[in-house]
Amino acid sequence: MKIPLQLLAAALLLASSAAAQTLPAAQVPAAVTATFRHAYPQVVQVTWEKEGINYEAGFKQGAAVLSVLITPAGKLVETETGLAPSQLPAPVRQALARQYNAYRVTEAAKIVSAGTGRVVYEAEISQGHQHRDVLFTADGRETQKP
Repeated sequence: MKIPLQLLAAALLLASSAAAQTLPAAQVPAAVTATFRHAYPQVVQVTWEKEGINYEAGFKQGAAVLSVLITPAGKLVETETGLAPSQLPAPVRQALARQYNAYRVTEAAKIVSAGTGRVVYEAEISQGHQHRDVLFTADGRETQKP
């Protein structure tokens, strides 16, 4: 069964908002919004959330659903791009099938660290009412966020 891109986009935004606190734009520090506007001047519609001490901007760019994490001081931490689970690299899909064969992959994303350029792939997996995120390098090794 194919999942329409719009449905995937909505699911990613809803899932990220479940764990974070949604904020009105007026409550986002000026340094954060300045960093976002400098990096993405063409984006009009943004959803802001508080994730720990940082701020997350969720938005669409063309057909892609993205989010960026920015520190209160305005430093870009990471960029996350939503993917269909079938778009994960083959070694990641194989590792998921091998290590989490009883789970279903419900969401996927590519995360790029702004400081190092390090790329990890995130898969949200579920089994019954259990949901968790697992991270992998492109070669299929399970890892942690930097």
